[in-house]
Amino acid sequence: MSPGRHRNRTNIRAAGVAAAVGVLFITAGGYFGYRQLASPGCSGQVELAVAVAVELAPAVDAAATEWENEGAAVDGSCVEVSVTASEPVEIAATVAAKHGATLAGVDRASGAAASPDVWVPDSSAWLFRLKSGGATAFDPGNGASIARSPVVVGVPEPIASQLGWPAQELTWSALVGQVNSAEPLKAGTVNPTRDAAGLSGLLALSAAAAAGEDGQAATVGALRSLSASSANLRQELLAQFPTSTDSSTLAGSLGAAALSEEDLLSYNAGKPAVPLAALYPTPAATPLDYPYAVLPGVGSAKASAAQMLFDVLTAASFKDRLAPLSLRAPDGTWGAGFSGPTGAPSAPADGGNAIGALDPLAVERAVSSWSIATQSGRMLCVIDVSGSMRESVASANGASRQQVTLDAAGRGLHLFDDSWQIGLWEFSTNLGGGRDYRRLVEIGPLSSQRGELEAALTQIQPTRGDTGLFDTVLAAYEAVQEDWEQGQVNSIVLFTDGKNDDDNGISQQQLIAELEQIKDPERPVQVVLIGIGADVSKEELESITKVTGGGSFITEDPTKIGDIFLKAIALRETDS
Repeated sequence: MSPGRHRNRTNIRAAGVAAAVGVLFITAGGYFGYRQLASPGCSGQVELAVAVAVELAPAVDAAATEWENEGAAVDGSCVEVSVTASEPVEIAATVAAKHGATLAGVDRASGAAASPDVWVPDSSAWLFRLKSGGATAFDPGNGASIARSPVVVGVPEPIASQLGWPAQELTWSALVGQVNSAEPLKAGTVNPTRDAAGLSGLLALSAAAAAGEDGQAATVGALRSLSASSANLRQELLAQFPTSTDSSTLAGSLGAAALSEEDLLSYNAGKPAVPLAALYPTPAATPLDYPYAVLPGVGSAKASAAQMLFDVLTAASFKDRLAPLSLRAPDGTWGAGFSGPTGAPSAPADGGNAIGALDPLAVERAVSSWSIATQSGRMLCVIDVSGSMRESVASANGASRQQVTLDAAGRGLHLFDDSWQIGLWEFSTNLGGGRDYRRLVEIGPLSSQRGELEAALTQIQPTRGDTGLFDTVLAAYEAVQEDWEQGQVNSIVLFTDGKNDDDNGISQQQLIAELEQIKDPERPVQVVLIGIGADVSKEELESITKVTGGGSFITEDPTKIGDIFLKAIALRETDS
């Protein structure tokens, strides 16, 4: 290390393991003064803040140090790189807060959290989630890979041997069968809303389940099985694996979990009593691809420095820095010193194109489905039955708006487990008793009225009436608030395809005034409004949710309301 340098680089990996609790900062104080003495032409300083996934940070840090020692500069200014080893979910929360995005399952960042100039998370999935979550300035394409780790299924070796490892190849379809069998393999995951390897495994498992017989039931079954042994932190999940080979311990412990290859190798390096076998099910799950993303808003000098650092991190020699960390190069090959698990493929069939392998819509569906299947709540579903809901939807093979809406509601209902409380109303105008709404099923536990709800959905038909939106929203809000329950998300989800057009009802101003008067911060009711088609008024819907909390979602394509419904439910906040 050069004289005058105060950068602590001696134990970044060991310290980084604790980054699930805190974030490790590696600074470079004092080096600029040394650089000025060594390079008189260095007239200024460009400070580049780089946040890197914990397991990759030592390699990035070492490469940045070498680059600086060789005189890194931009337009005559020295480049000072500050590497931060951090959990991707923590930086994702910070970036989301800065760019106005909302990520299901990710806690809000504190106001003091600082966003880096360059971010290297473990997966491009984070970039896609930020984009779809509302960070419109965020470009998922801005993130070429600098490392790679395949996603494997970690299985205790005695159990893996029973599955035919290492001779027999495992498929994700076979794994679905194992998880959903009468004597299921006890599978778990790190919360896929917070962990990229967990998300990759969930995507692969869900795709295999959906492609099989009775795909929806298989998918829901797999979600429920995984959630029973899920954890928010990787170390918590790893602690569920067996600590001895006796049959009772093996039977009661975790039997399978999606992990990165690096996670598994690090676990086995600790010499556990029961090592994990790495199974590589086909088709291959989306790997962790460690994208190098320059975040929006950095100046031109930092952008130039970031590009130069990227060139350093994609040089051929960087592969050998990755190997001791049990990481591969972006193309899936490895450098000197890498020791892969038994059965590890030498290179991926897709040439390392992890970004191309990701389907943003599939990512959003998986995250939303997980959030719904693993939380509980109390919800009133309100469905528009005005005459315009009869209109056919060309993109849905001529099905009506009503049919598409009911199908989305029905599919969503299958994701809710019996801990949920659900009610169902329909609304138009003049549905009896001077009301614009009709109570079909009162809010109650799905454990006792799931069949009643399913039957009620099949009976809903469009009327000849108009859209009595304002009267219905007020009545629904009052109904949910009246029997409000602590510790639950008390909410309304309302589907509509039009503006309020009830001349005999309350006005928009009256509705807002009433909601302002009756809302209670101690008994919040979140309102989610889903608008379908071009006739919906965004201003009307947003004026309501501005008062109540929740959110409004509008699409001109009714076939998308199923995904919007899942996303809207998944993004709700739990009442404290």
